[in-house]
Amino acid sequence: MMHVPHPHDDGRQATALRDASRRQTSRLSSAVRPVLALLVAAAVSVGGAVAPASATLRETATSSAAAVAAPLTNLAHLDFLLDEATPPAVVDGHTTYRLADEPALILPWTYADARPGGTFQRVGGGPLDPATNTWGQGAYNADDVARAAVVYLRHWTLTGAETSRDSAYELLRSLAYLQTTDGPNAGNVVLWMQPDGTLNPSAEPVELPDPSDSGPSYWLARTIWALGEGYAAFQDADPEFAAFLEDRLALSVGALDRQVLVNYGEWAESDGMRVPAWLIVDGADASAEAVLGLAARVEAQPADTTSRDAMRKLAEGIAAMSAGSVQSWPYGAVLPWAQSRSMWHAWGSQMPAALAEASVVLGDPALAEPAIMDAAVFTPTLLTAGGPDNGWFPSPTDRVQIAYGADSRVQSLLAVADATGSAGFEALAGMQAAWFFGANRAGEPIYDPATGITFDGLQPDGTINRNSGAESTIHGLLTMIALDARPELAARASSITTIAERVGLELVETEAATETDGTVSTPESWTGESSWSGSALTLTAGQHAIFDIGAAETRRWVEPVVWSDSAEGSSSKWTSDRRPLRVLEESAPPQGISPTYGVLLPHSLAQSVQTGREHVRVDVTHGAVQLDTLLVRPMASRLVLTGDGGTTELVHSSALTPQPIRVGRDGQRATVVVYDASGAEVRSYDLRGARNVPVPSGGFAIVTG
Repeated sequence: MMHVPHPHDDGRQATALRDASRRQTSRLSSAVRPVLALLVAAAVSVGGAVAPASATLRETATSSAAAVAAPLTNLAHLDFLLDEATPPAVVDGHTTYRLADEPALILPWTYADARPGGTFQRVGGGPLDPATNTWGQGAYNADDVARAAVVYLRHWTLTGAETSRDSAYELLRSLAYLQTTDGPNAGNVVLWMQPDGTLNPSAEPVELPDPSDSGPSYWLARTIWALGEGYAAFQDADPEFAAFLEDRLALSVGALDRQVLVNYGEWAESDGMRVPAWLIVDGADASAEAVLGLAARVEAQPADTTSRDAMRKLAEGIAAMSAGSVQSWPYGAVLPWAQSRSMWHAWGSQMPAALAEASVVLGDPALAEPAIMDAAVFTPTLLTAGGPDNGWFPSPTDRVQIAYGADSRVQSLLAVADATGSAGFEALAGMQAAWFFGANRAGEPIYDPATGITFDGLQPDGTINRNSGAESTIHGLLTMIALDARPELAARASSITTIAERVGLELVETEAATETDGTVSTPESWTGESSWSGSALTLTAGQHAIFDIGAAETRRWVEPVVWSDSAEGSSSKWTSDRRPLRVLEESAPPQGISPTYGVLLPHSLAQSVQTGREHVRVDVTHGAVQLDTLLVRPMASRLVLTGDGGTTELVHSSALTPQPIRVGRDGQRATVVVYDASGAEVRSYDLRGARNVPVPSGGFAIVTG
């Protein structure tokens, strides 16, 4: 299975992208489980296939008083997506808990398309055949069944709501039915089900693996997630059902052991990077969601050495995908796919959450170190650059943003906050969660507490995809449940809804050079492991180019993104107004398991561009250099959010040494807390007006007022 640069969550083939584009596609800390008294009254009808949408999201999101008075979580739209299917009486290898007595299964429809009049229509995946009432893929899928179960489990755990317990029970029964119980594929999971309850192991467009239960998959990982959290929730409340979930989890872990973890301890090479060979579908992202379920299981049942062993092995593999540094791409992020060192995506990026959870359950602080780096260094870089983009490949080429990406970042920050005790990570989570309430490029809410609707996506131009399918609804709700567990954070996140200032990483297209004697061409966008931002600029020995990177009030790092596909390599001299930046030597690294020979990577220049300098020049002295973009990153990046709740300001330093950064606003009082690159608090101040505050290399400061 390969990852592709599109807003869906499972790396499916390009033939499935039409449906995936519509889909747009931590566990609660045991120390934070306050019980909420009431839910927001349901505003969406659940009696049919069409439900009304909200016409007043801005009004509900900007009412900070309402946000404090009532929980943010509203399950009404997810309830509307649920439907009933009765599978055939006997299907080899597929059964579930009390199927003879309770033959109907409850599952969420995959999509909900906006219709005229402010309503939604539930829709399946792929084309509909009206004659058979079947979809090319199906009406329901295991990914969403599993994640919807997690929503209801966490809501029940947090609130004690019996309705959520009942929904969690039904969804876990349905998920277990999709699991294959015997034969060579025992423990694997069929992805799609039709409206009448029949399974569709081989969907159109084609999924990988095909049939969908013939190998490890994202849906196997998410099944482990749901079964693990399900066992933990039902262990005392319904021991008989918990025992059933325990057996099914053991079945899935057995599949994981024989298909994936059999490779534990083996390493591969991917474009020169040493990567683990024991991740689920080579994905740290898929493996992370399995770890969340295994952590829940082991915390509830420490004697389960099989689950403990699987969790530890997967966590070790995820940790090995940490890459970069304060000065070099991807700036400490945990990369999602072992076959590409040039790709990071927000969707499914719960790798830090999984590592933080595993570190606590296993009592191994070392596992949390890559998670802390991701949270403290990469996440501020991402926030100040524009938020949870679908893909940096390695330039921010896919700037669609979806709830799955935003929620994954929130969950990771909160899990790291719980594991470390750092209030800084919780504050960052609040700023990321504000995306749902209007702190995004559209300036409009993506989630509505009055209806439980989460829109399907945000386009780079600020256009909102106003469909509201299962994935978006699920991940919007997971963030809301996490916020409701932290009322003060919920009040803050839901009331800082306007982006007042943003200064962060930007890209400059090299084909827009102000002067060059090179050649511009347009390569095929997707390389097999990364993506060109647009056209390419090729310079050979003796040629040059000059780029305008604009004016700035701070020094900046410039990182040329270079396509390296020659063993002979190239040499180029980089300067800024004749000031040397670096002589860059590059060549193609060993391909290894990478799908493509050659690699598209940013290269750090040793020196920064000084304040007031607006141009960068490159002169090629040997070979040929193929340039995609320049990543231009200020040493002091900034994000300021405002609203009824006041102002929250984030500043982040990428300097080599501590640097003073001006924070606060003239005439305003505020509090600033400075954190280092590990998220540890360094110092705090009470401000009256603006002032310079020293921020450590890789560290950040949070200003509230």
